[in-house]
Amino acid sequence: MRNRLKELRAARGWTQADLGERLGVSRQAVIALESDKHDPSLDLAYRIAALFGEPVEAIFENPHA
Repeated sequence: MRNRLKELRAARGWTQADLGERLGVSRQAVIALESDKHDPSLDLAYRIAALFGEPVEAIFENPHA
């Protein structure tokens, strides 16, 4: 699943560790999400959307839809 996490994080000047801390996940989890190696759980996707103040659909794109 493609996403805009890296772009949104960088726009705020946050490191991957910063984002992980804000979401309660590891830096490695953020790396996996940003590189599209891991899809977030529904709960995590909603927490990410809330953190960035954007709808889930504006952050995550399903390339198979």
